[in-house]
Amino acid sequence: MPDLLKSLQGKDLGHLRIVAEQWGESLDAPDARTGLPRLTALLLDRERVAAMVAELPAETRAALDDLLNHSGRLPWAQFTRKFGALREMGPARRDREQPQRSPISPVEMLWYRALLARAFFDAPSGPEEFAYVPDDLAALLPPPRSGVAAALGRAASPLERAFILPAADHVLDHACTTLAGLRLGLPAEKLQTAAQGWGRFAPSFVALKCLLGAAGLLDAAGLPLPEPTRVWLEASRPEALVALMRGWLKSDRFNDLLLVPGLAAEGEWKNDPLRARQAALDFLSTVPGFEDGRPAPFWSVAAFLETIRQRYPDFQRPAGDYDSWYLLDQASGNYLRGFDSWDQVDGALLRFIISGPLYWLGVVDLALPANPEENPTAPVTAFRFSAWAADLLQGKPPQGLASEDGVVQARSDFRLFVPRLAPRWLRYQLARFASWESESLQDYVYQLSPASLSRARQQGLTSNQLMGLLSRFGRVTPPNLGRALERWERQGVEARLQKLVVLRLSSPDLLQTLRASKAGRYLGDPLGPTTIAVRSGAVDKVVAALAELGYLAEIDE
Repeated sequence: MPDLLKSLQGKDLGHLRIVAEQWGESLDAPDARTGLPRLTALLLDRERVAAMVAELPAETRAALDDLLNHSGRLPWAQFTRKFGALREMGPARRDREQPQRSPISPVEMLWYRALLARAFFDAPSGPEEFAYVPDDLAALLPPPRSGVAAALGRAASPLERAFILPAADHVLDHACTTLAGLRLGLPAEKLQTAAQGWGRFAPSFVALKCLLGAAGLLDAAGLPLPEPTRVWLEASRPEALVALMRGWLKSDRFNDLLLVPGLAAEGEWKNDPLRARQAALDFLSTVPGFEDGRPAPFWSVAAFLETIRQRYPDFQRPAGDYDSWYLLDQASGNYLRGFDSWDQVDGALLRFIISGPLYWLGVVDLALPANPEENPTAPVTAFRFSAWAADLLQGKPPQGLASEDGVVQARSDFRLFVPRLAPRWLRYQLARFASWESESLQDYVYQLSPASLSRARQQGLTSNQLMGLLSRFGRVTPPNLGRALERWERQGVEARLQKLVVLRLSSPDLLQTLRASKAGRYLGDPLGPTTIAVRSGAVDKVVAALAELGYLAEIDE
Protein backbone atom coordinates (compact mmCIF):
# COMPACT_ATOMS: atom_id res chain seq x y z
CA MET A 1 0.00 0.00 0.00
CA PRO A 2 1.13 3.62 -0.46
CA ASP A 3 2.86 5.35 2.44
CA LEU A 4 1.42 8.28 4.42
CA LEU A 5 3.06 10.95 2.28
CA LYS A 6 1.63 9.54 -0.94
CA SER A 7 -1.75 8.93 0.66
CA LEU A 8 -2.10 12.59 1.64
CA GLN A 9 -0.83 14.02 -1.65
CA GLY A 10 -3.45 16.17 -3.34
CA LYS A 11 -5.10 17.18 -0.05
CA ASP A 12 -5.44 20.93 0.48
CA LEU A 13 -3.81 22.77 3.36
CA GLY A 14 -7.10 22.92 5.27
CA HIS A 15 -7.37 19.12 5.27
CA LEU A 16 -3.78 18.74 6.48
CA ARG A 17 -4.43 21.20 9.34
CA ILE A 18 -7.53 19.22 10.37
CA VAL A 19 -5.42 16.04 10.55
CA ALA A 20 -2.78 17.80 12.66
CA GLU A 21 -5.51 19.15 14.95
CA GLN A 22 -6.93 15.64 15.50
CA TRP A 23 -3.48 14.54 16.62
CA GLY A 24 -3.21 17.46 19.05
CA GLU A 25 -0.71 19.34 16.92
CA SER A 26 -0.69 22.55 14.91
CA LEU A 27 0.62 22.79 11.38
CA ASP A 28 2.47 26.01 10.56
CA ALA A 29 2.95 26.06 6.81
CA PRO A 30 2.18 28.50 3.98
CA ASP A 31 0.80 25.86 1.63
CA ALA A 32 0.06 22.14 1.32
CA ARG A 33 3.29 21.38 -0.53
CA THR A 34 5.32 22.69 2.40
CA GLY A 35 3.00 21.39 5.08
CA LEU A 36 2.74 17.74 3.89
CA PRO A 37 6.26 16.59 4.78
CA ARG A 38 6.08 18.47 8.08
CA LEU A 39 2.81 16.72 8.96
CA THR A 40 4.05 13.23 8.09
CA ALA A 41 7.18 13.80 10.19
CA LEU A 42 4.95 14.68 13.15
CA LEU A 43 2.66 11.66 12.77
CA LEU A 44 5.20 8.92 12.12
CA ASP A 45 6.18 8.51 15.75
CA ARG A 46 5.46 5.20 17.50
CA GLU A 47 4.55 6.72 20.88
CA ARG A 48 2.32 9.34 19.32
CA VAL A 49 0.62 6.66 17.15
CA ALA A 50 0.02 4.41 20.20
CA ALA A 51 -1.51 7.31 22.11
CA MET A 52 -3.81 8.17 19.21
CA VAL A 53 -5.05 4.57 18.83
CA ALA A 54 -5.61 4.27 22.58
CA GLU A 55 -7.99 7.25 22.46
CA LEU A 56 -10.18 5.84 19.69
CA PRO A 57 -13.75 4.85 20.61
CA ALA A 58 -14.38 1.09 20.66
CA GLU A 59 -16.29 1.04 17.38
CA THR A 60 -13.63 3.06 15.58
CA ARG A 61 -10.88 0.84 16.99
CA ALA A 62 -12.82 -2.19 15.74
CA ALA A 63 -12.89 -0.67 12.24
CA LEU A 64 -9.14 -0.11 12.32
CA ASP A 65 -8.54 -3.64 13.64
CA ASP A 66 -10.68 -5.06 10.86
CA LEU A 67 -8.48 -3.40 8.26
CA LEU A 68 -5.33 -4.66 9.97
CA ASN A 69 -6.74 -8.18 10.18
CA HIS A 70 -7.22 -8.06 6.37
CA SER A 71 -3.61 -7.11 5.57
CA GLY A 72 -4.39 -3.42 5.87
CA ARG A 73 -7.01 -3.10 3.15
CA LEU A 74 -10.63 -3.93 2.30
CA PRO A 75 -12.89 -2.98 -0.63
CA TRP A 76 -14.17 0.54 0.02
CA ALA A 77 -17.82 -0.39 -0.53
CA GLN A 78 -17.57 -3.27 1.93
CA PHE A 79 -15.74 -1.24 4.55
CA THR A 80 -18.12 1.72 4.46
CA ARG A 81 -21.19 -0.52 4.46
CA LYS A 82 -19.92 -2.13 7.62
CA PHE A 83 -18.53 0.90 9.46
CA GLY A 84 -20.42 3.85 8.07
CA ALA A 85 -20.17 6.49 5.36
CA LEU A 86 -17.70 9.27 4.62
CA ARG A 87 -19.50 12.47 3.71
CA GLU A 88 -18.22 13.87 0.42
CA MET A 89 -17.69 17.64 0.65
CA GLY A 90 -15.46 20.26 -0.88
CA PRO A 91 -13.08 22.52 1.11
CA ALA A 92 -15.60 25.34 1.56
CA ARG A 93 -18.36 23.14 2.97
CA ARG A 94 -15.86 21.18 5.05
CA ASP A 95 -14.42 24.32 6.63
CA ARG A 96 -17.92 25.59 7.28
CA GLU A 97 -19.40 22.39 8.77
CA GLN A 98 -16.26 21.06 10.51
CA PRO A 99 -17.18 17.31 10.08
CA GLN A 100 -14.13 16.19 12.08
CA ARG A 101 -15.69 17.62 15.27
CA SER A 102 -18.87 15.53 14.95
CA PRO A 103 -18.03 12.52 12.76
CA ILE A 104 -21.01 10.45 11.70
CA SER A 105 -19.14 7.13 11.54
CA PRO A 106 -15.91 5.31 12.46
CA VAL A 107 -14.90 5.73 8.82
CA GLU A 108 -15.11 9.50 9.07
CA MET A 109 -13.20 9.54 12.37
CA LEU A 110 -10.36 7.46 10.89
CA TRP A 111 -10.34 9.56 7.71
CA TYR A 112 -9.73 12.87 9.44
CA ARG A 113 -6.96 11.28 11.51
CA ALA A 114 -5.20 10.01 8.36
CA LEU A 115 -5.44 6.48 9.76
CA LEU A 116 -7.53 5.65 6.70
CA ALA A 117 -6.97 6.37 3.01
CA ARG A 118 -8.65 5.30 -0.21
CA ALA A 119 -7.30 4.42 -3.64
CA PHE A 120 -7.81 2.10 -6.59
CA PHE A 121 -5.73 -1.09 -6.72
CA ASP A 122 -5.68 -4.04 -9.12
CA ALA A 123 -7.96 -6.92 -8.14
CA PRO A 124 -8.81 -10.22 -9.90
CA SER A 125 -11.91 -8.59 -11.38
CA GLY A 126 -10.08 -5.41 -12.44
CA PRO A 127 -9.33 -2.07 -10.76
CA GLU A 128 -11.23 -1.78 -7.47
CA GLU A 129 -11.43 1.01 -4.88
CA PHE A 130 -10.07 0.04 -1.48
CA ALA A 131 -9.93 1.44 2.03
CA TYR A 132 -6.42 1.01 3.41
CA VAL A 133 -3.96 2.00 6.14
CA PRO A 134 -0.80 3.70 4.80
CA ASP A 135 2.11 1.28 4.96
CA ASP A 136 4.54 3.27 7.10
CA LEU A 137 1.76 4.20 9.53
CA ALA A 138 0.57 0.58 9.74
CA ALA A 139 4.08 -0.48 10.78
CA LEU A 140 3.80 1.77 13.86
CA LEU A 141 0.29 0.74 14.88
CA PRO A 142 -0.22 -1.62 17.81
CA PRO A 143 -1.37 -5.08 16.69
CA PRO A 144 -5.11 -5.65 16.37
CA ARG A 145 -6.63 -6.71 19.65
CA SER A 146 -7.59 -10.13 18.35
CA GLY A 147 -6.52 -11.92 15.21
CA VAL A 148 -8.97 -14.75 15.90
CA ALA A 149 -12.35 -14.27 14.27
CA ALA A 150 -15.28 -14.46 16.63
CA ALA A 151 -17.99 -16.96 15.85
CA LEU A 152 -20.51 -15.57 13.38
CA GLY A 153 -24.06 -15.85 14.66
CA ARG A 154 -25.21 -17.86 17.68
CA ALA A 155 -26.17 -21.33 18.84
CA ALA A 156 -29.56 -22.57 17.65
CA SER A 157 -32.61 -22.37 19.89
CA PRO A 158 -34.50 -25.58 20.79
CA LEU A 159 -37.20 -24.74 18.25
CA GLU A 160 -34.63 -24.21 15.49
CA ARG A 161 -33.17 -27.68 16.10
CA ALA A 162 -36.42 -29.54 16.81
CA PHE A 163 -36.12 -32.08 13.96
CA ILE A 164 -32.70 -33.37 12.89
CA LEU A 165 -31.64 -34.60 9.44
CA PRO A 166 -28.35 -36.44 10.06
CA ALA A 167 -25.57 -36.34 7.49
CA ALA A 168 -25.56 -39.35 5.16
CA ASP A 169 -23.67 -40.69 2.17
CA HIS A 170 -26.71 -41.13 -0.10
CA VAL A 171 -25.08 -38.82 -2.65
CA LEU A 172 -22.97 -41.83 -3.67
CA ASP A 173 -26.11 -43.75 -4.59
CA HIS A 174 -27.60 -40.77 -6.45
CA ALA A 175 -24.32 -40.34 -8.33
CA CYS A 176 -24.24 -44.02 -9.34
CA THR A 177 -27.82 -43.76 -10.62
CA THR A 178 -26.97 -40.63 -12.59
CA LEU A 179 -23.84 -42.17 -14.15
CA ALA A 180 -25.80 -45.24 -15.23
CA GLY A 181 -28.60 -43.09 -16.67
CA LEU A 182 -26.16 -40.91 -18.60
CA ARG A 183 -24.41 -44.01 -19.92
CA LEU A 184 -27.74 -45.38 -21.16
CA GLY A 185 -28.78 -42.05 -22.68
CA LEU A 186 -31.93 -41.80 -20.56
CA PRO A 187 -33.83 -38.48 -20.84
CA ALA A 188 -33.19 -35.80 -18.23
CA GLU A 189 -36.82 -36.04 -17.07
CA LYS A 190 -36.28 -39.66 -16.07
CA LEU A 191 -33.09 -38.84 -14.17
CA GLN A 192 -34.63 -35.74 -12.58
CA THR A 193 -37.13 -37.92 -10.73
CA ALA A 194 -34.75 -40.81 -10.01
CA ALA A 195 -34.21 -39.79 -6.38
CA GLN A 196 -37.79 -38.87 -5.43
CA GLY A 197 -37.74 -41.29 -2.52
CA TRP A 198 -34.89 -39.43 -0.83
CA GLY A 199 -36.82 -36.30 0.16
CA ARG A 200 -36.70 -32.67 -0.91
CA PHE A 201 -33.13 -32.16 0.25
CA ALA A 202 -31.72 -34.64 -2.27
CA PRO A 203 -29.58 -33.09 -5.03
CA SER A 204 -31.24 -32.42 -8.36
CA PHE A 205 -30.12 -34.12 -11.55
CA VAL A 206 -28.47 -30.88 -12.71
CA ALA A 207 -26.58 -30.51 -9.42
CA LEU A 208 -25.46 -34.14 -9.53
CA LYS A 209 -24.23 -33.73 -13.07
CA CYS A 210 -22.26 -30.63 -12.03
CA LEU A 211 -20.83 -32.53 -9.06
CA LEU A 212 -19.75 -35.45 -11.25
CA GLY A 213 -18.20 -33.03 -13.73
CA ALA A 214 -16.30 -31.27 -10.93
CA ALA A 215 -14.95 -34.67 -9.81
CA GLY A 216 -13.62 -35.35 -13.32
CA LEU A 217 -16.04 -38.19 -14.15
CA LEU A 218 -17.75 -36.63 -17.19
CA ASP A 219 -16.44 -35.54 -20.57
CA ALA A 220 -17.19 -32.26 -22.32
CA ALA A 221 -20.47 -33.68 -23.62
CA GLY A 222 -21.58 -34.64 -20.11
CA LEU A 223 -21.12 -38.40 -20.61
CA PRO A 224 -19.24 -40.72 -18.21
CA LEU A 225 -15.52 -41.09 -18.87
CA PRO A 226 -14.98 -44.88 -18.83
CA GLU A 227 -11.77 -45.18 -16.81
CA PRO A 228 -12.38 -42.44 -14.18
CA THR A 229 -15.95 -43.75 -13.76
CA ARG A 230 -14.70 -47.32 -13.25
CA VAL A 231 -12.15 -46.20 -10.65
CA TRP A 232 -14.76 -44.16 -8.77
CA LEU A 233 -17.39 -46.92 -8.82
CA GLU A 234 -14.90 -49.50 -7.54
CA ALA A 235 -13.57 -47.23 -4.76
CA SER A 236 -14.78 -47.72 -1.19
CA ARG A 237 -17.58 -45.45 -0.04
CA PRO A 238 -15.24 -43.25 2.08
CA GLU A 239 -12.83 -42.83 -0.84
CA ALA A 240 -15.66 -42.11 -3.28
CA LEU A 241 -17.20 -39.53 -0.94
CA VAL A 242 -13.95 -37.65 -0.41
CA ALA A 243 -13.36 -37.66 -4.19
CA LEU A 244 -16.66 -35.81 -4.70
CA MET A 245 -15.77 -33.45 -1.83
CA ARG A 246 -12.38 -32.58 -3.36
CA GLY A 247 -14.01 -31.93 -6.71
CA TRP A 248 -16.55 -29.53 -5.22
CA LEU A 249 -13.98 -27.68 -3.13
CA LYS A 250 -11.56 -27.02 -5.98
CA SER A 251 -13.72 -26.73 -9.08
CA ASP A 252 -14.91 -23.59 -10.79
CA ARG A 253 -17.17 -25.79 -12.96
CA PHE A 254 -19.55 -26.23 -10.01
CA ASN A 255 -21.20 -22.82 -9.82
CA ASP A 256 -23.24 -22.86 -6.60
CA LEU A 257 -24.97 -19.55 -7.37
CA LEU A 258 -26.44 -20.85 -10.62
CA LEU A 259 -27.89 -23.87 -8.78
CA VAL A 260 -29.73 -21.92 -6.07
CA PRO A 261 -33.41 -22.97 -6.33
CA GLY A 262 -35.71 -20.22 -7.57
CA LEU A 263 -32.98 -18.15 -9.28
CA ALA A 264 -32.38 -17.91 -13.02
CA ALA A 265 -29.33 -16.21 -14.53
CA GLU A 266 -29.57 -14.08 -17.67
CA GLY A 267 -26.99 -12.12 -19.64
CA GLU A 268 -23.22 -12.47 -20.06
CA TRP A 269 -22.00 -11.52 -16.56
CA LYS A 270 -19.76 -13.87 -14.59
CA ASN A 271 -19.29 -14.60 -10.93
CA ASP A 272 -16.39 -16.36 -9.20
CA PRO A 273 -17.69 -19.57 -7.56
CA LEU A 274 -14.33 -20.40 -5.99
CA ARG A 275 -14.15 -17.00 -4.30
CA ALA A 276 -17.67 -17.34 -2.91
CA ARG A 277 -17.12 -20.94 -1.78
CA GLN A 278 -13.88 -20.09 0.01
CA ALA A 279 -15.55 -17.13 1.71
CA ALA A 280 -18.36 -19.42 2.89
CA LEU A 281 -15.83 -21.88 4.32
CA ASP A 282 -13.99 -19.00 6.03
CA PHE A 283 -17.24 -17.94 7.67
CA LEU A 284 -17.98 -21.52 8.70
CA SER A 285 -14.51 -21.84 10.21
CA THR A 286 -15.66 -19.52 13.00
CA VAL A 287 -18.45 -21.91 14.02
CA PRO A 288 -17.65 -24.32 16.88
CA GLY A 289 -16.83 -27.84 15.77
CA PHE A 290 -15.12 -26.91 12.48
CA GLU A 291 -12.19 -29.31 11.84
CA ASP A 292 -11.29 -29.66 15.51
CA GLY A 293 -13.08 -32.79 16.67
CA ARG A 294 -15.02 -31.02 19.43
CA PRO A 295 -18.72 -31.88 19.88
CA ALA A 296 -20.45 -29.51 17.52
CA PRO A 297 -23.50 -27.54 18.69
CA PHE A 298 -26.32 -26.74 16.32
CA TRP A 299 -25.92 -23.24 14.90
CA SER A 300 -28.72 -20.90 13.85
CA VAL A 301 -28.84 -20.41 10.07
CA ALA A 302 -30.75 -17.12 10.32
CA ALA A 303 -28.33 -15.59 12.85
CA PHE A 304 -25.32 -16.84 10.88
CA LEU A 305 -26.56 -15.22 7.66
CA GLU A 306 -27.61 -11.98 9.35
CA THR A 307 -24.16 -11.56 10.92
CA ILE A 308 -22.50 -12.07 7.54
CA ARG A 309 -24.91 -9.59 5.94
CA GLN A 310 -23.90 -6.97 8.49
CA ARG A 311 -20.15 -7.61 8.57
CA TYR A 312 -19.13 -9.17 5.25
CA PRO A 313 -21.94 -8.57 2.76
CA ASP A 314 -19.67 -8.26 -0.30
CA PHE A 315 -18.05 -11.68 0.10
CA GLN A 316 -18.80 -12.62 -3.52
CA ARG A 317 -19.23 -9.18 -5.06
CA PRO A 318 -16.27 -7.51 -6.80
CA ALA A 319 -16.10 -3.87 -5.65
CA GLY A 320 -19.43 -4.29 -3.88
CA ASP A 321 -21.27 -4.36 -7.23
CA TYR A 322 -24.94 -5.29 -6.74
CA ASP A 323 -26.23 -4.10 -10.10
CA SER A 324 -24.41 -5.88 -12.95
CA TRP A 325 -25.61 -9.44 -12.22
CA TYR A 326 -28.90 -10.30 -13.91
CA LEU A 327 -30.63 -12.80 -11.64
CA LEU A 328 -34.34 -13.43 -11.98
CA ASP A 329 -36.58 -14.45 -9.10
CA GLN A 330 -38.60 -17.17 -10.82
CA ALA A 331 -41.50 -16.89 -8.36
CA SER A 332 -42.13 -13.18 -8.86
CA GLY A 333 -40.52 -12.63 -12.26
CA ASN A 334 -38.54 -9.69 -10.83
CA TYR A 335 -34.84 -9.05 -11.32
CA LEU A 336 -32.87 -9.13 -8.07
CA ARG A 337 -30.52 -6.14 -8.11
CA GLY A 338 -29.20 -3.79 -5.47
CA PHE A 339 -28.25 -4.45 -1.87
CA ASP A 340 -31.93 -4.86 -0.93
CA SER A 341 -31.82 -8.23 -2.70
CA TRP A 342 -28.98 -9.55 -0.51
CA ASP A 343 -31.16 -12.08 1.32
CA GLN A 344 -32.59 -13.45 -1.93
CA VAL A 345 -29.20 -13.78 -3.66
CA ASP A 346 -26.15 -13.72 -1.40
CA GLY A 347 -27.96 -15.05 1.65
CA ALA A 348 -29.71 -17.68 -0.50
CA LEU A 349 -26.32 -18.78 -1.85
CA LEU A 350 -24.93 -19.35 1.66
CA ARG A 351 -28.11 -21.17 2.67
CA PHE A 352 -27.79 -23.37 -0.44
CA ILE A 353 -24.13 -24.21 0.26
CA ILE A 354 -25.06 -25.35 3.78
CA SER A 355 -28.24 -27.29 2.96
CA GLY A 356 -26.99 -28.38 -0.47
CA PRO A 357 -23.39 -29.45 -1.14
CA LEU A 358 -22.24 -29.54 2.50
CA TYR A 359 -25.26 -31.65 3.48
CA TRP A 360 -25.13 -33.90 0.41
CA LEU A 361 -21.43 -34.56 0.98
CA GLY A 362 -21.92 -35.45 4.64
CA VAL A 363 -20.19 -32.42 6.18
CA VAL A 364 -23.15 -31.09 8.16
CA ASP A 365 -26.29 -32.29 9.89
CA LEU A 366 -29.36 -30.14 9.31
CA ALA A 367 -32.21 -29.25 11.64
CA LEU A 368 -35.75 -28.01 11.03
CA PRO A 369 -38.47 -26.65 13.31
CA ALA A 370 -40.80 -29.53 12.31
CA ASN A 371 -40.85 -32.95 10.70
CA PRO A 372 -40.72 -32.33 6.92
CA GLU A 373 -43.24 -35.13 6.36
CA GLU A 374 -45.76 -33.22 8.48
CA ASN A 375 -44.69 -29.80 7.24
CA PRO A 376 -43.24 -30.17 3.71
CA THR A 377 -42.25 -26.50 3.51
CA ALA A 378 -40.38 -26.38 6.83
CA PRO A 379 -37.11 -24.49 6.18
CA VAL A 380 -33.65 -25.48 7.34
CA THR A 381 -33.13 -23.44 10.51
CA ALA A 382 -29.93 -24.89 11.99
CA PHE A 383 -26.84 -26.93 11.15
CA ARG A 384 -23.87 -28.52 12.90
CA PHE A 385 -20.70 -30.22 11.72
CA SER A 386 -21.01 -33.98 11.39
CA ALA A 387 -18.65 -36.64 12.72
CA TRP A 388 -17.20 -36.87 9.20
CA ALA A 389 -16.62 -33.12 8.76
CA ALA A 390 -13.03 -32.87 9.98
CA ASP A 391 -11.81 -35.65 7.68
CA LEU A 392 -13.77 -34.49 4.64
CA LEU A 393 -12.65 -30.87 4.96
CA GLN A 394 -9.04 -32.05 5.19
CA GLY A 395 -9.38 -34.29 2.15
CA LYS A 396 -9.29 -37.55 4.10
CA PRO A 397 -11.68 -40.52 3.73
CA PRO A 398 -14.02 -40.37 6.74
CA GLN A 399 -14.47 -43.22 9.19
CA GLY A 400 -17.76 -44.98 9.90
CA LEU A 401 -19.34 -45.37 6.45
CA ALA A 402 -21.10 -48.65 5.69
CA SER A 403 -19.57 -51.35 3.49
CA GLU A 404 -21.05 -52.23 0.12
CA ASP A 405 -21.86 -55.88 0.71
CA GLY A 406 -25.55 -56.04 -0.23
CA VAL A 407 -26.80 -59.11 -2.16
CA VAL A 408 -28.88 -58.89 -5.34
CA GLN A 409 -32.19 -60.75 -5.49
CA ALA A 410 -33.44 -61.97 -8.89
CA ARG A 411 -37.10 -63.03 -9.00
CA SER A 412 -38.99 -65.39 -11.27
CA ASP A 413 -40.85 -62.47 -12.89
CA PHE A 414 -37.44 -61.24 -14.16
CA ARG A 415 -37.23 -58.34 -11.73
CA LEU A 416 -33.94 -57.54 -9.99
CA PHE A 417 -33.92 -56.09 -6.47
CA VAL A 418 -30.57 -54.37 -5.85
CA PRO A 419 -29.93 -53.17 -2.27
CA ARG A 420 -28.64 -49.64 -1.76
CA LEU A 421 -25.48 -51.06 -0.25
CA ALA A 422 -24.72 -53.44 -3.10
CA PRO A 423 -21.41 -52.53 -4.79
CA ARG A 424 -21.97 -49.40 -6.87
CA TRP A 425 -20.12 -50.80 -9.88
CA LEU A 426 -22.43 -53.86 -9.78
CA ARG A 427 -25.61 -51.75 -9.79
CA TYR A 428 -24.15 -49.61 -12.57
CA GLN A 429 -23.69 -52.74 -14.71
CA LEU A 430 -27.07 -54.30 -13.85
CA ALA A 431 -28.83 -51.02 -14.70
CA ARG A 432 -27.43 -51.36 -18.24
CA PHE A 433 -29.18 -54.73 -18.70
CA ALA A 434 -32.61 -53.78 -17.39
CA SER A 435 -35.35 -51.18 -17.52
CA TRP A 436 -35.62 -48.97 -14.44
CA GLU A 437 -38.79 -49.64 -12.48
CA SER A 438 -38.62 -47.97 -9.06
CA GLU A 439 -36.44 -47.18 -6.07
CA SER A 440 -36.82 -46.80 -2.32
CA LEU A 441 -34.60 -46.12 0.66
CA GLN A 442 -33.69 -49.83 0.68
CA ASP A 443 -33.72 -51.13 -2.90
CA TYR A 444 -33.47 -50.27 -6.56
CA VAL A 445 -35.82 -52.35 -8.73
CA TYR A 446 -35.04 -53.20 -12.36
CA GLN A 447 -37.03 -55.24 -14.93
CA LEU A 448 -35.38 -57.47 -17.53
CA SER A 449 -37.13 -57.36 -20.92
CA PRO A 450 -36.30 -58.04 -24.58
CA ALA A 451 -35.99 -54.29 -25.16
CA SER A 452 -33.52 -53.82 -22.27
CA LEU A 453 -31.48 -56.87 -23.30
CA SER A 454 -31.35 -55.63 -26.91
CA ARG A 455 -30.10 -52.25 -25.68
CA ALA A 456 -27.43 -53.99 -23.60
CA ARG A 457 -26.38 -56.08 -26.60
CA GLN A 458 -25.92 -52.87 -28.62
CA GLN A 459 -23.49 -51.71 -25.94
CA GLY A 460 -21.45 -54.90 -26.22
CA LEU A 461 -22.96 -56.68 -23.20
CA THR A 462 -24.11 -60.31 -23.27
CA SER A 463 -26.57 -62.44 -21.33
CA ASN A 464 -23.69 -64.60 -20.14
CA GLN A 465 -22.17 -61.55 -18.44
CA LEU A 466 -25.49 -60.88 -16.73
CA MET A 467 -25.77 -64.46 -15.49
CA GLY A 468 -22.19 -64.28 -14.24
CA LEU A 469 -22.97 -61.15 -12.19
CA LEU A 470 -26.12 -62.71 -10.73
CA SER A 471 -24.27 -65.94 -9.87
CA ARG A 472 -21.48 -64.08 -8.05
CA PHE A 473 -23.48 -61.38 -6.26
CA GLY A 474 -27.04 -62.68 -6.05
CA ARG A 475 -29.06 -65.11 -4.07
CA VAL A 476 -30.23 -68.26 -5.86
CA THR A 477 -31.08 -67.34 -9.46
CA PRO A 478 -34.53 -68.66 -10.52
CA PRO A 479 -34.10 -71.48 -13.08
CA ASN A 480 -36.66 -69.94 -15.42
CA LEU A 481 -34.56 -66.77 -15.70
CA GLY A 482 -31.53 -68.70 -16.92
CA ARG A 483 -33.65 -70.66 -19.43
CA ALA A 484 -35.32 -67.49 -20.69
CA LEU A 485 -31.98 -65.76 -21.26
CA GLU A 486 -30.63 -68.78 -23.15
CA ARG A 487 -33.72 -68.98 -25.40
CA TRP A 488 -33.60 -65.22 -26.04
CA GLU A 489 -29.95 -65.43 -27.10
CA ARG A 490 -30.79 -68.27 -29.56
CA GLN A 491 -34.18 -67.29 -30.90
CA GLY A 492 -34.95 -63.76 -29.85
CA VAL A 493 -38.51 -62.78 -28.90
CA GLU A 494 -40.87 -65.77 -28.93
CA ALA A 495 -43.92 -64.12 -27.39
CA ARG A 496 -45.26 -60.66 -28.05
CA LEU A 497 -48.13 -58.71 -26.52
CA GLN A 498 -49.65 -55.74 -28.24
CA LYS A 499 -52.69 -53.51 -28.04
CA LEU A 500 -55.25 -53.83 -30.84
CA VAL A 501 -58.35 -51.97 -32.01
CA VAL A 502 -60.90 -54.66 -32.92
CA LEU A 503 -63.73 -54.10 -35.40
CA ARG A 504 -66.83 -56.28 -34.78
CA LEU A 505 -69.36 -56.50 -37.61
CA SER A 506 -72.90 -57.84 -37.72
CA SER A 507 -72.25 -60.45 -40.41
CA PRO A 508 -69.46 -62.21 -42.36
CA ASP A 509 -70.79 -60.66 -45.57
CA LEU A 510 -70.28 -57.14 -44.25
CA LEU A 511 -66.72 -58.03 -43.29
CA GLN A 512 -66.02 -59.23 -46.82
CA THR A 513 -67.61 -56.09 -48.30
CA LEU A 514 -65.46 -53.84 -46.13
CA ARG A 515 -62.27 -55.74 -46.96
CA ALA A 516 -63.02 -55.34 -50.65
CA SER A 517 -63.56 -51.57 -50.31
CA LYS A 518 -60.88 -48.86 -50.28
CA ALA A 519 -60.83 -49.21 -46.48
CA GLY A 520 -59.30 -52.67 -46.86
CA ARG A 521 -55.76 -51.32 -46.58
CA TYR A 522 -56.53 -50.08 -43.07
CA LEU A 523 -57.52 -53.53 -41.82
CA GLY A 524 -55.24 -56.13 -40.27
CA ASP A 525 -55.56 -59.84 -39.67
CA PRO A 526 -59.04 -61.35 -39.29
CA LEU A 527 -59.76 -62.55 -35.75
CA GLY A 528 -62.94 -64.46 -36.56
CA PRO A 529 -65.79 -64.57 -39.09
CA THR A 530 -67.13 -61.17 -37.99
CA THR A 531 -64.06 -59.55 -36.29
CA ILE A 532 -60.88 -58.04 -37.67
CA ALA A 533 -57.99 -55.91 -36.37
CA VAL A 534 -57.75 -52.22 -37.35
CA ARG A 535 -54.33 -50.79 -38.02
CA SER A 536 -52.99 -48.19 -35.59
CA GLY A 537 -54.32 -44.67 -36.22
CA ALA A 538 -56.84 -45.77 -38.82
CA VAL A 539 -60.06 -45.79 -36.78
CA ASP A 540 -61.44 -42.57 -38.29
CA LYS A 541 -60.76 -43.78 -41.86
CA VAL A 542 -62.57 -47.08 -41.23
CA VAL A 543 -65.56 -45.24 -39.70
CA ALA A 544 -65.68 -42.96 -42.78
CA ALA A 545 -65.53 -45.97 -45.14
CA LEU A 546 -68.43 -47.63 -43.32
CA ALA A 547 -70.41 -44.40 -43.61
CA GLU A 548 -69.90 -44.38 -47.40
CA LEU A 549 -71.24 -47.93 -47.47
CA GLY A 550 -74.28 -46.80 -45.49
CA TYR A 551 -73.43 -48.10 -42.04
CA LEU A 552 -73.27 -46.21 -38.73
CA ALA A 553 -70.32 -47.30 -36.60
CA GLU A 554 -70.13 -46.99 -32.81
CA ILE A 555 -66.78 -46.53 -31.07
CA ASP A 556 -66.68 -48.33 -27.75
CA GLU A 557 -64.25 -46.47 -25.45
